[in-house]
Amino acid sequence: MPTENSSLLTGTRTRSTDITPLSGLCSLCIYSCPILCEVGKSAFRGREVLYPEPEEFGLSTAAANKDFGLDWSDVQLMPRLSEVFGVELVPEKMIFENVDVSTRFGGVELKLPVFIAALGSTDVAKRNWEGLAYGAAVAGTAIVVGENVCGMDKEAVFVNGQVTYSKDLEFRVKTYREFWDGKYGDIAVQNNIEDEMFGVDIYAASKLEVSIIEKKFGQGAKSIGGEVRVRDLERAIELKKRGYIVIPDPEDKNVQEAFKLGVIKSFERHSRIGKPDPQHFLERIDKLRSMGVKRIWIKTGTYRPAEIAFVMKLASEAKADGVTFDGAGGGTGMSPVPMMNESGVPTLYMEAWVLKACNALKKRGLHVPDIAMAGGFSTEHQVVKAIALSNFGEGPYVKAIAMARTPILAVMKSKYFLELAEKGALPPDFTKKYGTKPEQFFITAPELTVRYGSEKFEKLVKSGAIGLYTYFTRLATGIKILMAGQRKYKLWLLDRTDVATLTERAARVLGIPTVDEVDKDVFETILSK
Repeated sequence: MPTENSSLLTGTRTRSTDITPLSGLCSLCIYSCPILCEVGKSAFRGREVLYPEPEEFGLSTAAANKDFGLDWSDVQLMPRLSEVFGVELVPEKMIFENVDVSTRFGGVELKLPVFIAALGSTDVAKRNWEGLAYGAAVAGTAIVVGENVCGMDKEAVFVNGQVTYSKDLEFRVKTYREFWDGKYGDIAVQNNIEDEMFGVDIYAASKLEVSIIEKKFGQGAKSIGGEVRVRDLERAIELKKRGYIVIPDPEDKNVQEAFKLGVIKSFERHSRIGKPDPQHFLERIDKLRSMGVKRIWIKTGTYRPAEIAFVMKLASEAKADGVTFDGAGGGTGMSPVPMMNESGVPTLYMEAWVLKACNALKKRGLHVPDIAMAGGFSTEHQVVKAIALSNFGEGPYVKAIAMARTPILAVMKSKYFLELAEKGALPPDFTKKYGTKPEQFFITAPELTVRYGSEKFEKLVKSGAIGLYTYFTRLATGIKILMAGQRKYKLWLLDRTDVATLTERAARVLGIPTVDEVDKDVFETILSK
């Protein structure tokens, strides 16, 4: 747990390990200290220190480094021995490879219960898009194009303020479809307040034949608008003229001079926050459906419980197909560090509230959209637990998990190691274990070569898609192994009896008994017969 004034995210640390707990400052702050803590660095760089290190923007992802007091390690899977569900009771059939991890979220069939959450105009998404899109398509899952892509596209064409062509958005859609089988997964296009102002949803549906539009409620850089960093003055001016908020003002002569001198090294491009208008939202949804949009998804952030209820009620009224709730802690490109750490409802707490909303709607006979949870997911046990917690006996509300940081990581790592391989600079320990060529160190290389042929295989390697696909195969296999331990051979069979809690807090928040209370009654009954 970092101290308040020391963080890898902001590139700061304290001189001493003897820290004042309340402030996070060294207990003795001295004149001759050469170390930059958060306060010290802020004396030089001001608002820059609110964000993950600006120098790494576009080459990194970021997330909270705070312990929220409740995480997936507080939930424990409870395996079975004498009961088996969803498979023929024959030992040859009861192997983990026969577990079915496919699901259906928001009207879309997925080969595994994970899809890629909205990745928009931030540089790290743009630079790695081919790997992300190819990898998602090959794995048989969905991907969402995030906010502000058209607005940030240098070559986009606008007529009367409405986008009529976007090279970048067209590229992103076509890239996914290049490897898409047309059956599993699909590509969605997200809209925030500026996107709707530009008519991005209309353009995506009418010109690119996108069948899923995801409406974004407020959440961009966590619970404010989306943010990116711009390092080119002319680009910053162009974005301001398009209607974005750009800080500092790139048209200010003093700012321009400071930029030329290197005092100001980049500009912040911000999205508006806005306020949801239920009537306008419903009317826009009706318009999109009349144009042939098949699925409406919603994405929202880490807002307080009352807002969770608001979003769920509106999603129900709109008969939305799916809603993604993104809990506190996660991040991607340029979320403010204090907001990631100190603002919002963490993922597990959020899921508990979302499930209460689902039950309330269901009890009233109202439409309950499919749910996807996001916010810090990276491993298979988290996926299994999140889905199991959401099934009160009639199937899970949570149909899938949305991920962003981990898919980006898988693609970036693959591309970087490919660069090292081409230079003959791979780490010696790595080459000793796994070899020096991609066809050696990517374990899925033989499978994908046979499946796609050498030319397409080369695309998967160069884009980093092979790394994402390989990571997804690990997730799918891990989920199968854990589900086999539960003796549940179909994903929809996972339910709340499959989990217990390890702490009183987890038990209280999630409404799940602790391990020492699980099966208490049936335990005594079995022994008394």
